[in-house]
Formats: sequence, C-alpha cells, structure tokens
Amino acid sequence: MLEVCAIASGSNGNCYYIGNNSDAVLIDAGISAKQIFLRMKERGLDPAKIKALFITHEHGDHIRGARVLGKRLQAPVYITAKTYNSSYKNLRPDYPRFFTPDNTIQVGDFLIHPVLKNHDAAEPCSFRIEYKNRNIGVFTDIGEACDNVKSHLNKCHGLFLESNYDEKMLWEGNYPWPLKKRVASGVGHLSNNQAFQLLENHAGENLKFVFLSHLSKENNTPEIALENMQPLTHRFEIKLASRYEASEVIKL
Repeated sequence: MLEVCAIASGSNGNCYYIGNNSDAVLIDAGISAKQIFLRMKERGLDPAKIKALFITHEHGDHIRGARVLGKRLQAPVYITAKTYNSSYKNLRPDYPRFFTPDNTIQVGDFLIHPVLKNHDAAEPCSFRIEYKNRNIGVFTDIGEACDNVKSHLNKCHGLFLESNYDEKMLWEGNYPWPLKKRVASGVGHLSNNQAFQLLENHAGENLKFVFLSHLSKENNTPEIALENMQPLTHRFEIKLASRYEASEVIKL
C-alpha cells in the first residue's frame, strides 16, 4: 500500500511524501526540518521511514530545509550537480548524491524516475515514483509541459500537479510587469487553464486523484482552482494541497 501526502505546497515551501509500510521518500524540502517533522506527526507519518530526499531544483522554496533534514535523518539527498552548484552554499546538503535526469534511481522497493521540465532553474526535474506498478507524480514549477512531462504524467495513478495562477488575477494583479511575464512564460508556472488542458489531454485511465499544488497566494484562490477542474471530476478525484498544513494522507 502507498501513502501519499503533501507536507507543504506553495511559494513559501514545498515538500511531498510518498511511502509504503517500511520506506518513504520526500520530494523537496522547502520548509524547515522542524516543520516537516511537526506536520508529519500531525498526519501520523513516521520520519524514520524516510530513506531518501530528492530535490527538484535550487529555488529556496524547494531546497531550504534539505541540508538540515538530510543530517537529522542521516538520509541521502539526491540532487543534480547543476542544481547543487546553482544553490546557495549554506543550503547545499553536506553529502549530496548526484543523479542525472535520464537515470532511474532505486530506493528500497521504489523506483524514482527523474523528468526534465521547463522552469527557470539550472536543471529542473519533476519525479515519477513507482512502487509495485503504481505511480505517483510530482509535477510542479513547470512553465510549459514538454513531452517528458506528458508521457510520465500519463502513467500516474496519483498526482501532485501545479495549478499556480488564474490568468485574469495575474494580469490584473499587483505583480510588477517583469514578474508577471516570468510567471506566465514557458519557464515559469502552469496556470489553472494549462493544468486543466494537461489533465484533459494526457491523464491516463488509471489516474485516481490529483492534488492541485503550488497555488499562488496572490494570483489564485482554492475556489477558483477547484472550479476550473470541475469538468474532470467524473474521471478522477480533485483535491487541494495547502501552503499552511499537510494534506490528508491518501492510501493507494
């Protein structure tokens, strides 16, 4: 059985848990180790099961807690060399384990498939986590979905998918014009509409649930993001990942 939980999801920090009865992995550690442990405890998840941490890219909301967390768990932190070298020195894990995006990594009975994606970072990756022919995808911080993302998303039974901004709110909002252009660019973030199109056209028939993730605090609302996905609710369950607390634990 798989247990899946969004520990944190948003521009203030991201962390996603995928575990079985004995082992678990985390994707990203963008909040403090203290907060990760606290939120896991609140959801009945055991940090001792974490056997590895994977970093998607060097932005602070994805790597901020990785160094301390890796030391406290005595667990390897998987990161690409380009991501490591592009991150702030004080955030770099002490004992990184480098990987290349085209190589599958085995952790216990998990197979971790790194997926190159379009984002304004050195070597940004998403991940598909496979366990006994079940697949969980973590696909956030994507400006435009490439063929890599589409093909791996199609295999997923569960999914954390970015639904970052409402286009009207972004363009009419208070962000400076260069930041608006960056968010909406091909190396920025997925809008609600882009996330909808990606799911409508590329979700596989085995997909059971989607957590809408990395919602913007300024340019989106949970209500707008959920409403946008209503036409797809007959195909799979739509849930929300929060920046303020861990999500419910989904068992698959």
